[in-house]
Amino acid sequence: MIHLIVGNTGAGKTTYAIELKKNTKGIVFSIDKWNKTLFLPDRGEDDGLEWFLERIERSECLIMDLINQLESSGVDSILDLGFSKHEHRAKFINFASSKGYDLRLHFLDIPKEKRWERIVKRNNEKGISFEFEVTESDFDFMETWFEKPTHEEIENGVIIK
Repeated sequence: MIHLIVGNTGAGKTTYAIELKKNTKGIVFSIDKWNKTLFLPDRGEDDGLEWFLERIERSECLIMDLINQLESSGVDSILDLGFSKHEHRAKFINFASSKGYDLRLHFLDIPKEKRWERIVKRNNEKGISFEFEVTESDFDFMETWFEKPTHEEIENGVIIK
């Protein structure tokens, strides 16, 4: 089973993925951890969104290979990859469908004010889900970038309010 964890910044995707892991014995793939470990140390002053997206795309090629291995071993994949855009979710939905893998979308539909409170708390406490600081301008950008799942995407999924 592939689990797509969807929600805007501060929705609690990483925390939810960690909890889901306890219930499924799956493996969590968190793009924030990959970015922090593999890319942020090399980021230049002029490297922006396109720079990140290119590296995320390469990471996802490796993640898909690992998903194939996990599926053949009967282990769930829990994907905490942001999934801010319909097109990004469709990429993994189509991948799962083409391979005959089960997939469930989990949408964390949390109000903006609550998500911002969580961001401030995470930035200050630097707890288990902290990988890097999220600024207010980053948060505001994601408010315009994120596309809520459509009815078709969430039809057989889980909605967390």
